[in-house]
Amino acid sequence: MPLSMTGYGRKVLHIENTMVTIEIRSVNHRFLDIAIKLPRTFLFLEDKLKKTVQTQFNRGRIDVYINIEGDGFANRTLEADWELIDQYVNHLNEAKQKYYLDEKISLAFLSSKQEFFQIKETGDSLEHAHQLIIEGTLEACEQVFRMRQEEGKYLTSDLAQRLQEIHKTVLRLREKRDIVRKEYQERIMERIRAYLGDEVSKDGKFYQEIVLLAEKGDITEEITRLLGHIEHFEKTMNSPEASGRRLDFIIQEMHREANTIGSKSTDVTISEWNVSLKSLIEKMKEQVQNLE
Repeated sequence: MPLSMTGYGRKVLHIENTMVTIEIRSVNHRFLDIAIKLPRTFLFLEDKLKKTVQTQFNRGRIDVYINIEGDGFANRTLEADWELIDQYVNHLNEAKQKYYLDEKISLAFLSSKQEFFQIKETGDSLEHAHQLIIEGTLEACEQVFRMRQEEGKYLTSDLAQRLQEIHKTVLRLREKRDIVRKEYQERIMERIRAYLGDEVSKDGKFYQEIVLLAEKGDITEEITRLLGHIEHFEKTMNSPEASGRRLDFIIQEMHREANTIGSKSTDVTISEWNVSLKSLIEKMKEQVQNLE
């Protein structure tokens, strides 16, 4: 059964003197798009968190917000990459001599280079805290999954109900099809007789042409394909695999057949039923856009 792409999850962690709040919001998207927003000092966790979230979802825009309050992670040290600084200064001095430059290398200039200095957290429990944040993110993902699952059940139920209505409408079109084809043949015959009188019965070609004209308005193939699409949609919808894209493709095919019926139809009743059919298909298409 497909999942909805809308969901929300929240997990609060208390680690020493620090409170970590993890919030995850999921909305519709054609593909899987993950955005992680967390404090600058924890940016090194971004890749791990993204990979963690990727294992849980197939489609949707996933926003992960991590907020940290307290001083439990306040033990930090400033580390300098002296080897890189030495190379940088030596190259600058060489450039000064080569190009006869007088400008001095200032402390402000060196401190502005982020690659020279790095703030690192310290403490024996820090690695454990990072693992707790990843586990907390997984728990929030599970909440999102359950919400998406519940919403998916509701959407699937709604789609199943609309699919039944579509099936009934297509069966009515099928019943009406033969009557309409016969009436169309008779109308053609009446018009030809009005112009040619008894000459019609003397030429068998007229009857062949009448049959060909009637066939142009025949919707048998479209109805057959629609019934096949309905069966395929139902099987796909009840499949345990994520199926939103496939359902969307089937809906497009159903819409194409309904458009063809509309272009062929010469009967007022069939045209009215077809308008209702297209409306149902359009509503299903809107719902399918919400499925993973």
